[in-house]
Amino acid sequence: MSILFFRLRGVPEDEADDIRELLNVNGITFYETSAGNWGISLPAIWLHHPDDLPKAQILFDDYQQQRTVTQRALYLELKQQNRQAGFWRHNLKKPFRFLGYCGLLSLILYISIKWLFELGL
Repeated sequence: MSILFFRLRGVPEDEADDIRELLNVNGITFYETSAGNWGISLPAIWLHHPDDLPKAQILFDDYQQQRTVTQRALYLELKQQNRQAGFWRHNLKKPFRFLGYCGLLSLILYISIKWLFELGL
């Protein structure tokens, strides 16, 4: 019976590739499920044999500790070089999406506040 090992929803592609490589190098057999056509299924990595779970979990924990250190160092380096995207820089990459969200938020706030004042609250 297969066992769920790692959920892939929201995981960067490089991290997913590293996990696949980690399992392959250590001889742990696995398969993947995708999110499906509409993106509602569970994208994940599943182990074929439940007996492999303790070994895979130890390898995964070591990998996550190493990744935490490297990603934190990368973040600090980008921040020192002033290349780390903050709120404004992130939203200025796609200004129409940002303005659309702001407009939608304003509309929802307007309707909510107007409704409250019409009730006399």
